[in-house]
Amino acid sequence: MIVTLTLNPSIDRTVALDAPLERGAVQRTAAPAVDVAAGKGVNVARVVAAAGLPARAIVMADPDDRFAALLADDGVDAVCVPVGAPVRTNLALTEPDGTTTKVNEPGAPLDDAAVARMLEAVRAAATGASWFVVAGSLPAGARASIVVDAVRAARTAAPGIRIAVDSSGAPLEAAVAAGGVDLVKPNDEELEELLGMPRGTIDSHEAAASAAGALVAGGVAAVLLTLGGDGAILADAHGAHRASPPPTVVRSTVGAGDASLAGLLIADARGDDAAGRLAQAVAHGSAAAAMPGTGFPTPADADASRVAVAPIQLAAPAATHLAATAASTTAAPAADHQER
Repeated sequence: MIVTLTLNPSIDRTVALDAPLERGAVQRTAAPAVDVAAGKGVNVARVVAAAGLPARAIVMADPDDRFAALLADDGVDAVCVPVGAPVRTNLALTEPDGTTTKVNEPGAPLDDAAVARMLEAVRAAATGASWFVVAGSLPAGARASIVVDAVRAARTAAPGIRIAVDSSGAPLEAAVAAGGVDLVKPNDEELEELLGMPRGTIDSHEAAASAAGALVAGGVAAVLLTLGGDGAILADAHGAHRASPPPTVVRSTVGAGDASLAGLLIADARGDDAAGRLAQAVAHGSAAAAMPGTGFPTPADADASRVAVAPIQLAAPAATHLAATAASTTAAPAADHQER
């Protein structure tokens, strides 16, 4: 069983435009808008389940919310933790060339009672699970340490469970500083922020591998660094690999990173080595990008044999902001941030 936690779920509304977006203009859509129950953890669970693996999504949503009904219609195994407020709606505008513009609402604040219910749900679901995935942004005003609390709750219930974190900013920093994370999945901008690097530092596969290696040196067991159309890097204590995606006509990038993480977990479940896990991650991410809206590829869509994977040398990591982060487990309050 793979258990995911989405603290800031959303109803993703995708509007496919029939021409490039023009600010201030009136434009027509290529098709009716589509609403999907989403959020990064939900997306991961849905793709994992599509591969025939057991997955359960813990979501902060009232059981009678429209979001819960959309989940049920899709057959997603979900545990809804009541929050007493509607789930937010995120708008994605996709252009014919795949360019995607997202407008995300803030999530409903979480009071102490909702957080306590969430931790109880995590402890219950984690028992017997192989992975616990915390993914996505935090609602407005939520403490970054809520991610650490959730990880500790899972580990208390299942000491052998492996932990994956896919977030950014203060929540990711708090999780890394607390230690014990088996996998993180940042993109290049998120990793630059975490390591205190200037924007644009990760400008090549070699720079990407070096940055991922710095995070491994800082105590994270493995890093899946997604690079969009440039593929991805997978680094751990044994080394690193780079992968290049197959030729892909991009229709929407929403959910592609989540599909990449799901692909890696699917490959891990069948016992693939690092190169195989990376190939499946990139195959799933590319398949999602080729789909309209929020992409949920199945194994039939994601052919890992079309992904080129090769070892890449890890340079000795330079001193980064991560060292200062790891020296303290006290995180500053998190500002709400957009899911990428």
